[in-house]
Amino acid sequence: MTRLNVSKARQEFPDLINRAAYGKERTIVSRRGKELAAVIPMDDLHLLERLAREEMDRIDLKEARAALAEAAEKGTIPLREAKKRLGL
Repeated sequence: MTRLNVSKARQEFPDLINRAAYGKERTIVSRRGKELAAVIPMDDLHLLERLAREEMDRIDLKEARAALAEAAEKGTIPLREAKKRLGL
């Protein structure tokens, strides 16, 4: 993976974009040795977004199963009763 400081990335910006778009090259941009951002091909971005959605779905499913287990263990009350307890 290529690494460039901000100044060099600014100078090479058109080439940097072309290398990502057509050469599928990933580049990390840094300032004073600290990584700030990455220029990546769109296919990589789409993959990252899909993986993030899948991970959120896994988390949601895990939390839903935990909520159902808690409801089975502790029981539930009708909505009318919950509203009454909350003063609604």
